[in-house]
Amino acid sequence: MSFAWGFLSAAFWGIVTLSALVIIHEGGHFIVAHLQGVRITEFFIGLPCRLHWSRKSRSFGTEFGVTPIFLGGYNRICGMEGTPDELLAPCLAIVQREGRVSAAAVAEELGCDVDRAYALLITLADWASVRPFYDPEKGEREGQREYPECFETVARDAALLTEFDSRNAVGDEGTAEPGAPCPIDGDPEDFLAHERSRVYAGRGFLGKVAILLAGPFVNIACAFLILVTSFSLVGARVVLDAPVLGNVEEGSYAQAAGLLPGDRVTKVGGCSVATWGELCSALDQAGAHGGDFDVCYVRDGSESTCTVEVPEGQGMGHFGIDATIVTRRLSLDESLRASWTYCKTTVSFAFRLMMPQHTIETVNSASSVVGISAAAGQAAASGPNALLLFMALVSMSLGVMNLLPVPPLDGGKILIEVVQLIVGRPISTRAQNAVSYVGLAFFLFIFVLAVRNDVLRLLP
Repeated sequence: MSFAWGFLSAAFWGIVTLSALVIIHEGGHFIVAHLQGVRITEFFIGLPCRLHWSRKSRSFGTEFGVTPIFLGGYNRICGMEGTPDELLAPCLAIVQREGRVSAAAVAEELGCDVDRAYALLITLADWASVRPFYDPEKGEREGQREYPECFETVARDAALLTEFDSRNAVGDEGTAEPGAPCPIDGDPEDFLAHERSRVYAGRGFLGKVAILLAGPFVNIACAFLILVTSFSLVGARVVLDAPVLGNVEEGSYAQAAGLLPGDRVTKVGGCSVATWGELCSALDQAGAHGGDFDVCYVRDGSESTCTVEVPEGQGMGHFGIDATIVTRRLSLDESLRASWTYCKTTVSFAFRLMMPQHTIETVNSASSVVGISAAAGQAAASGPNALLLFMALVSMSLGVMNLLPVPPLDGGKILIEVVQLIVGRPISTRAQNAVSYVGLAFFLFIFVLAVRNDVLRLLP
């Protein structure tokens, strides 16, 4: 029964922790994309599912909702998929003219094959410039695996803005309803440029990088905020810089001499000590060459002396004591430095992961979803502050790991944008997918090893 409760607790808190951090991450992408006027069709808590609850924003059309698969979250930023094609403009012009048209009809008019016509229409649908039309009479339904036969226009106001554009007037007088013909008055290339300017693909290099960086940045910033706040208001566990014993190990020289936790050492071998560092140095000197030495200490207000017996000519080695750990509120400066130290450690861990000579060693010390869930359950049992600190540490790791230059991570996508900027042309979708598959294989390998390590650590 206790095992089942422990498992359910770990699973629950693991899901809560990871879902909250993924939602924060996706929220970062959403905010920066929205500030740039990029169309965003969906923002959901949970994984995609046909069954969901949602509500659309009246001002910019984004559908906000929750799905029953409460694992993370996602948002759909328009223009992150699809392939550039010189036929996009005439294809969009055809849909606008007809209102509703099949991929076969588009292929016939443009003189291309049906697969290319579908690719054009899917790219425009990703831009929210057109949308799939699911015909129930043909057995088509929204959520099916394949795209339907036909695509149609989306609702546009008198200025040809869609419901996903800021300051649109969709619903007011002059609105063209979905599926209604709305011919382009002017050059189709100009209209395509107008549409492209409102999606991710139409942003400049810096705009794209800002959107990609926003997710990891929010994770790291959130972690910093939690850590600094907790260290400043609640406190952090720090070593007390005083010669007070926090723990005495079983079978050690310290226990054999009669020392107990809480004893304050005043002298070691006739040498006075006032700090923990001085105590450690004095013990090293006294026990370096063997031979007995005295330790003076205060217990319950009374001063006593004990003798540490070390065989003659034999080094003492490990004395067997630990420092006293206390909780102390840190100053703002100390809190910032402590948070920055953890960030540097996380960055170092991430870069070691990318070095072949250190990969296996680094993975052996890493945790998967299994380990994170178990640790989240333990943190939750220790109290709200412990859980928040744990979430901050995972958030920091999530943010830093996402900056690794490996597709499909955000850092990998930034790398692709940099390469495209250097070569002066887009990298083909096929090439990007190939690199992403390699990246996925790499992280799948790491995930399997991390899960194996977590399971072995958790087994009795």
